[in-house]
Amino acid sequence: MVSSRRVTTSDDMEISTYLEIAEELRGGQPLPREEPLGREREAVAVIDFGSQYSMLIARRVRECHVYCELLPHDAAWERVASLHPKGFILSGGPASVYDPGAPLAPDYVYESGLPILGICYGLQVLTHQLGGRVAPGMRCEYGHAILHQNATESPIFAGLPPSMTVWMSHGDRIEEVPPGFTTIAFTENSPIAAMGNGHGIIGLQFHPEVAHTPQGKTILENFLYKICGCQGTWTPGNFVVESVRGIREEVSGGKVICALSGGVDSAVTATLVHHAIGDQLTCIFVNNGLLRREEDERILNTFQRNMKMNLIYVDATDRFLEKLNGVIDPEVKRRVVGEEFIRVFEEEAARIGKVDFLAQGTLYPDVIESVSPESRASAKIKTHHNVGGLPKTMTLTLLEPLRYLFKDEVREVGLELGLPEEMVWRQPFPGPGLAIRIIGEVTRERLETLRAADWIVMNEIKKANLYRQLWQSFAVLPDVRSVGVMGDYRTYGHVVAIRAVTSEDAMTADWARLPYDLLARISNRIANEVPGVNRVVYDISSKPPSTIEWE
Repeated sequence: MVSSRRVTTSDDMEISTYLEIAEELRGGQPLPREEPLGREREAVAVIDFGSQYSMLIARRVRECHVYCELLPHDAAWERVASLHPKGFILSGGPASVYDPGAPLAPDYVYESGLPILGICYGLQVLTHQLGGRVAPGMRCEYGHAILHQNATESPIFAGLPPSMTVWMSHGDRIEEVPPGFTTIAFTENSPIAAMGNGHGIIGLQFHPEVAHTPQGKTILENFLYKICGCQGTWTPGNFVVESVRGIREEVSGGKVICALSGGVDSAVTATLVHHAIGDQLTCIFVNNGLLRREEDERILNTFQRNMKMNLIYVDATDRFLEKLNGVIDPEVKRRVVGEEFIRVFEEEAARIGKVDFLAQGTLYPDVIESVSPESRASAKIKTHHNVGGLPKTMTLTLLEPLRYLFKDEVREVGLELGLPEEMVWRQPFPGPGLAIRIIGEVTRERLETLRAADWIVMNEIKKANLYRQLWQSFAVLPDVRSVGVMGDYRTYGHVVAIRAVTSEDAMTADWARLPYDLLARISNRIANEVPGVNRVVYDISSKPPSTIEWE
């Protein structure tokens, strides 16, 4: 167990006192002195109508240092009101507003009197609900288009040239703007490509959130700053201050255990909770037998060296592999691993004494892809072991301080907290571990084969100085065998697939164009050093249509 000491965290602790303690916990390295946020931080609500770009809107708003959340179009006002929004953004979507049952904006969006930005379908929703007319276009408009501003100046285009390239993706068009609105921009195919009413309601037919609209970030900044009046207070420093305060209030005098995996998500979670409540936190690192080679040793060494908190190590290899015996379906694998983790944590909590909370590093993409109540409009991609894979009955209350952060935001918070770069920039590793990188049944023999191949992949990627440039790089063991020739003998061995992708947030990803000589070295080493493998292939699928993991 790592040595630790008690940190006093009374309910009335001043933020300045917290910062002093945080400095001490970081070994004397000061946290930036951000101004503490008020109870009502500035935020924008993004109303989701099912666009493939909805999550991208949320990311771009966050990049402008304004907090936002993606909410379904039928979200209750109470849920939205809790954000204290300074404006609304209506996303795109696949529907046509004139179809029966097409999703529309709730009345409170208009009754609030707050600024509104409608994007693509969001523009059509504004038009339809406020008295204009939307109809099928004579021609669809997909891809690049040249947008021309009208003579009427609008703050949404402040500082931008009269004509600019934008990205279109629509089949319907605006035939008539609502009363009180004027056309503020057009393209060759869309006479009404942008409209506004001069009172904070703007509609854009194009997508400013995508990289294919070069001035898109400026357009979003203009809406957030010039129209909504935001100040850009969503910073890592302010998130730390606000999170520590919120954790302290929620936990009060209770005790917390933290599921520690060694990745940046759980490390940042543990550090935030420890800053808030000190020795009321105990971290538990569970070796489930599904880790990469020597990973348990590296994780323990890293945390013992950098983080002064209670840490319990549990080797649960046998029980996890027993539970996975004969399991082939990937969704069942995730549920089995998720439930067994919880059972181990509950048992360890019982040994500690009365424990009230389980802290874990759930992120926003986990929530979105698993279809939680916050994202009912989304289709389930897969069950994340720490979201949809949790058992229905739990004795511990979940504490998830990173639940609404993207991965890049978590890394920024980690650096803000003073975590070492080796921890902050560790490539994501799935909670179910190698169980979902082995296609088919998980056995000890197949785990050792995959560990050996994966070790070579990581070793060569790091030697090529590509580790930080890749979102993830790893080996997969498919349930396939192939014929080969080794030493003049016929073999019938395993196939190993190599997966390496680039991404910003794992919601989309592209396969990495690794150098041929690097791929050749990896293939040669695996075939020569990993018993039973005679073929290596490289996965060149992007997400979508594939996912990053094979299962």
